[in-house]
Amino acid sequence: MKSLPCFKAYDVRGIVGTEINEDIAYRVGRAFAEHLGARRVAVGSDARLSGEALKQALANGLMDGGADVIDIGLSGTEEIYFATSHLGLDGGIEVTASHNPIDHNGFKFVGPGARPLGMDGEFAAIKQLASAADFKAPGPRGTLSGSSTLNAYIGHLLSLVDLSKFQPLRIVADSGNGAAGHVIDTIEARFKALAVPVEFVKINHEPDGNFPNGVPNPLLPDRRAATVKAVRDHGADLGIAWDGDFDRCFFFDETGAFISGYYIAGILSAIFLDKDPAARIICDSKLYWNTLDIIEAANGHAIMSRTGHVFFKEQMRKHGAIYGGEVSAHHYFRDFAYCDSGMIPWLLVVEHMSATGKRMSELVAGRAARFASGDEINFVVSDAARVMAGVCEAYQADALKIENIDGLGIVFENWRFNLRTSNTEPLLRLNIESRMNASLVDEKIVELAGVIERLSSSSRAIGKNC
Repeated sequence: MKSLPCFKAYDVRGIVGTEINEDIAYRVGRAFAEHLGARRVAVGSDARLSGEALKQALANGLMDGGADVIDIGLSGTEEIYFATSHLGLDGGIEVTASHNPIDHNGFKFVGPGARPLGMDGEFAAIKQLASAADFKAPGPRGTLSGSSTLNAYIGHLLSLVDLSKFQPLRIVADSGNGAAGHVIDTIEARFKALAVPVEFVKINHEPDGNFPNGVPNPLLPDRRAATVKAVRDHGADLGIAWDGDFDRCFFFDETGAFISGYYIAGILSAIFLDKDPAARIICDSKLYWNTLDIIEAANGHAIMSRTGHVFFKEQMRKHGAIYGGEVSAHHYFRDFAYCDSGMIPWLLVVEHMSATGKRMSELVAGRAARFASGDEINFVVSDAARVMAGVCEAYQADALKIENIDGLGIVFENWRFNLRTSNTEPLLRLNIESRMNASLVDEKIVELAGVIERLSSSSRAIGKNC
């Protein structure tokens, strides 16, 4: 049996036509329905050109596996999360490659209650069954129907904030020609009906799988220019940009400055701790000093997690945490079936800005003065295990603490770093943070890059990614 290379750590993604195609999509659907015994499954797709054909093949596999399929149409991943939970379904599958290159696509899965697959062997079993394509004889074929949960989904989002607190604000909304536009349109209509004084300036708004402005991934600096320009040109109070399936949102302050997810996780933690000082919050073990400082000051409870939505959601559910934040801009919410959302964060931030009267730059400035972090640097290396062992050997003598939550974490008095293998790509990912010293971060990035490159003759820095 040849294993399908499109199966990654906890989702499916690959190059369309070679690593992923309609036959594989069908097999994924059959395997999902058969292994889980799923009888009702939601499917949706983002704006990618290959999405509709893959979704139909996926639906055929699900139906041949005996599942009734509810197609919610053009959607973001969190709409599948919501539909699965809201409708009480046995699972949901979003056809998406998120921020990946234009010729990629894939699938994201959830089970009942929008819980992730993967921690108890379910994902591995689906991979094995799809790879072997050794399915049971088909029984009664399931049905296909279309349904929209958009209005219920928007209603739930808006129930999580107090709209009466919203003050007049102008927001640039950059959908990146992905799937976020219809959600912003619906929220805008609700705001107008309720006289909520928020104005949207919408750019790159229409879904277009050709991605004329580049595949939406605002973690890449060259994908931020349009948002920055629009914020400045329109005198906006805030800029928000999304990736293709909008499960991540990215913030820009009133000057157009990009705000790192490092600080957004802290702001959102503070928002929840203001409401419940005893709240449990899940922290990203890659970079956590800023968030941990906020939680400890409020006497809240911080719990560290490995990077990745499966691990975060496991910790969220295990501890009943109200919020969890990854610095890559994945934000998880107890009141959203413990799932990540790219819409809830900006609603909470707008509510907070309105209640405090503070601009985004003001919310960030004090935290940036206390803690600094750099962009994630990725390396292709010849032997990741050997490189990580060598880095540990080089730094452990001077370390205050060595952490093994996710890869290698080494803590010093005024700085720390995390070096880990990617869950989705053959890369080593380096993150560094410091106390009150941004230049130290830059210095240590150069230093560690040199160490990594010496340890692997074939290593090369390839820039930033999520």
